[in-house]
Amino acid sequence: MTAFDLVVRSRRTVTPEGERAAAVAVRGEKIVALYDHAAPLDAAEDIDLRDLALLPGLVDTHVHVNEPGRAHWEGFASATRAAAAGGVTTILDMPLNSLPPTVNVGAFEAKLRAAAGQCQVDVGFWGGAVPGNVKELAPLRERGVHGFKCFMSPSGVEEFPPLSGSEARRALEEVAGLGGVMVVHAEDPALLGEPSGPTYREFLDSRPDKAERSAVEQVVRLAGETGARAHILHVSSAACLDVLEEARARGAAVTAETCPHYLTLAAEQVPEGETAYKCCPPIRSEANRDLLWDGLRRGVLSCVVSDHSPSPAELKAPDFAAAWGGIASLQLGLRAVWTEASRRGFGLADVVRWMSANPASMAEISGKGGIKPGNDADLVAFDPVPTGLVDATLLHHRNPVTPYHGRTLKGAVLTTWLRGRPVDGEPCGRLLLGER
Repeated sequence: MTAFDLVVRSRRTVTPEGERAAAVAVRGEKIVALYDHAAPLDAAEDIDLRDLALLPGLVDTHVHVNEPGRAHWEGFASATRAAAAGGVTTILDMPLNSLPPTVNVGAFEAKLRAAAGQCQVDVGFWGGAVPGNVKELAPLRERGVHGFKCFMSPSGVEEFPPLSGSEARRALEEVAGLGGVMVVHAEDPALLGEPSGPTYREFLDSRPDKAERSAVEQVVRLAGETGARAHILHVSSAACLDVLEEARARGAAVTAETCPHYLTLAAEQVPEGETAYKCCPPIRSEANRDLLWDGLRRGVLSCVVSDHSPSPAELKAPDFAAAWGGIASLQLGLRAVWTEASRRGFGLADVVRWMSANPASMAEISGKGGIKPGNDADLVAFDPVPTGLVDATLLHHRNPVTPYHGRTLKGAVLTTWLRGRPVDGEPCGRLLLGER
């Protein structure tokens, strides 16, 4: 009987301690040990990647799957197939834009039924905090959501309305008592406007930096007053960074993420009429983008996740005022971030920290986020060198709409293993229920 089921060797194995030459030994679904790269090991399968990189599976805690109810936007089968192709082995599904939204246990059960038997990677779930459902939060947490999501401004779908200031306080008090986390879409509705016309500049002007900053200030204050743990979603504006840094220096339980599109795209590059670039909050200037990278460097922003929010092409028409606001990038996030990160002097260990370890920690997903003994054998063979053009029609997303179409990105995902098994198109993913 062989000692191990699988050994994967790489001279560029990215571990929590950094990049090193190593042989990763797997028994069953778990990583059981790391050895020297050339160590003689008895295994049923022994793969040597040589100078290709071996990464832990990425953990994307911000994905809108939209099933049930809007599976024609994106469903579990297509989303998880795209995730695996992009090196993502765990996703957390947002409580909107599915019908019904995940705001009570009945809706969560419908979500679980929709996902069952379809997923090629592991899938966990956020619950929703909306006006009037504070009594639903404890049952949702008990049933297994990893935490809760709320909006401070209109979400874009009427069935998931935003919380007022007093409602947000009450929800945060409840979340604090449950020991969970509230993830927040932070834009102040009082400082948002309607686009004055159909262009990108007019759309951008309608969602100014000050709206994000004001909302983040409110979340930081409420988190401190209620004792709740809060996480700021998709930070697009560098105007928020000093607020977040000061909160962190005070020991506030507030973390924050940004997204590949804010780190790799810029307002100056948005072609007129190309509404695939529309998202909320919006893609801002090149100078702002540089500051977001500095926020990552300093640890003010800890996670980089996709906010994959796709829609059919017809909803991206006719102009920036009317189009659906969401970026489709689940399959492309690793390549997009690596393209820009490597240009700016960051290494694969940085990318893994932002896109795997820190999201897993933020959402308290056990057994994920790093190549270390005891964790699930979620692994990615990644070639960091080649470049290639993105063809949206070849992506696994349900709808071929993405601002990355025609862009040159660096790197290639060669193989993705989920719990020691290569992802090969079969729905072998599990539904992850959070622990109380």
